[in-house]
Amino acid sequence: MTLDLNKALASMASQLSTYCETHQIEEPIVVGIHSGGVWVAEQLMSAVPTSEPLSTLDITFYRDDFTKAGLNPKVNQTLLPAIEDRHVILVDDVLMSGRTIRAAMNEVFDFGRPASITLAILYDLGQHELPIAADIIGERLTLNTHQRVKLTGPNPLQVSVIETR
Repeated sequence: MTLDLNKALASMASQLSTYCETHQIEEPIVVGIHSGGVWVAEQLMSAVPTSEPLSTLDITFYRDDFTKAGLNPKVNQTLLPAIEDRHVILVDDVLMSGRTIRAAMNEVFDFGRPASITLAILYDLGQHELPIAADIIGERLTLNTHQRVKLTGPNPLQVSVIETR
């Protein structure tokens, strides 16, 4: 399976611009989830009506499988401004179970209560275990149980479907 990364990113940028205009969202805080979500968010910043710099979120300590997986040796920094009553655009590369997004929203709320959270996802695999749905989707994919989407980057930003068996 070949994925067209540029087409998915262009679709997201167009949807995001329209979404912000339709919902009258100005000066939102764009938050990328480490690490793929940060890379995707960097590509989308020009489509968002904001002068705020890109914010980043590391959800390592918010994961519900943290005790099973143990400490991830590569912990990144969370950088969020004051988000109280601000619109947040949360960006990630792949939505599969929804557990990463749940963890990200828990961390966002530890920084304050945003006016809204808009979820932007590059690839939605439709294998949700939690009732979480994206507002902006680059592309919906149907993969078999032994396939995963792998985003590498940031320079160059590339995507592939890998076999996990």
